Amino acid sequence: MDIGKFFAQPEPPPDPPGLRDRVVDFWSELGRWVRLEQVIYGNPVRQWLIALAVFVVAALVFRIIKAIVARRAGKIAERTRTNWDDAVVETLQATKLWFLLVLALFCGSLVLELPEKTRQIVQSVAIITLLVQVAVWGTVMLTLALTGYVKRRMAEDAAAATTITALGFLGKLVLYAVIVLLILDNLGVDVTALVAGLGVGGIAVALAAQNILGDLFASLSIVLDKPFVLGDFIIVGDLMGTVERIGLKTTRVRSLSGEQLIFANNDLLQSRIRNFKRMFERRVVFSVGVVYHTPHEKVAAIPQMIREIVESLEQTRFDRSHLKEFGDSALLFETVYYVLVPNFNLYMDRQQSINLALLERFAAEGIEFAYPTQTILLEAGAETEGDERRTSNAEKATSNIEHRTSNVEQ
Repeated sequence: MDIGKFFAQPEPPPDPPGLRDRVVDFWSELGRWVRLEQVIYGNPVRQWLIALAVFVVAALVFRIIKAIVARRAGKIAERTRTNWDDAVVETLQATKLWFLLVLALFCGSLVLELPEKTRQIVQSVAIITLLVQVAVWGTVMLTLALTGYVKRRMAEDAAAATTITALGFLGKLVLYAVIVLLILDNLGVDVTALVAGLGVGGIAVALAAQNILGDLFASLSIVLDKPFVLGDFIIVGDLMGTVERIGLKTTRVRSLSGEQLIFANNDLLQSRIRNFKRMFERRVVFSVGVVYHTPHEKVAAIPQMIREIVESLEQTRFDRSHLKEFGDSALLFETVYYVLVPNFNLYMDRQQSINLALLERFAAEGIEFAYPTQTILLEAGAETEGDERRTSNAEKATSNIEHRTSNVEQ
């Protein structure tokens, strides 16, 4: 018996296979079913599988990074009062899924040996996708910036808000134009020759679209000259309402009865526009008539009565009150006063107060309001002659009746 073997330590069990060994075993087992070294489009199947794995992993990583960054940025934005961090969150959330997929696909293509032409196509697709995503980000940022500015400035300066809205459209137009030119340049198009060709073609388009371009330039005139801005109450002909939107071709106005009025910008500038929003104070003219048999001293006191009533009201300024003319059935007084604010409802409240006060004062003074009447005066001689003529006619009628009665009896 070997005593050394008897006292020897038993051998430890083999270590379990690690991750590397498992991956090797997986590829070995997969190699039995798939010919990994088979070349497809210049790359072995093994390389295509690696590219697919890179694509899947990159897409998941990009999606997770977007979600985490947007969530954390949103929490930070909730704790602040500024608007720029909210704009960053909105911009991050505007990142499109197709952009992440194309970016992941480009990362997967980096592990492949592709022909030069194919490599250029892949790069062009990735760059075009990035440019389109930049246009989306730029649009969101411009929209948020303009919306915030308009909300802040609308109550203080509606004209500035209207101008910024138009400039925002021009900013988006410039952004899209630059993106399109970059995309065309990336595709190998001669941008210089294209711009020159568009200049010649633009003349033909301008001749064919004179009305549209007229409204477009009229829109720019409205924005720059500011005959009215958003929120103004205007009257055009017999139509009136509040300006809701100034577009490239039309301006939209909300009427008092609720419907929307749409004016072509060119027609609007050629019309006479009355802008009541820019009224600083309202001039009011009204008339009142009293009967002709009102005593002279009371007629002379009426202008002072009206003055006292107007001056007793707040936010009004008396101008004048006079016996204007002798009307057909009344002595007509004309009064002018000012309401110091342009608010229409306040004007009607003040006019109602004046009318009620006039009713009370005239009743107390015994002054009668005139209303349309017509008095017929008959002279005494003419009245006697008319009576004699009517008496003669009555006697003749009585004689005729008696004559017909005697004939009937016979």
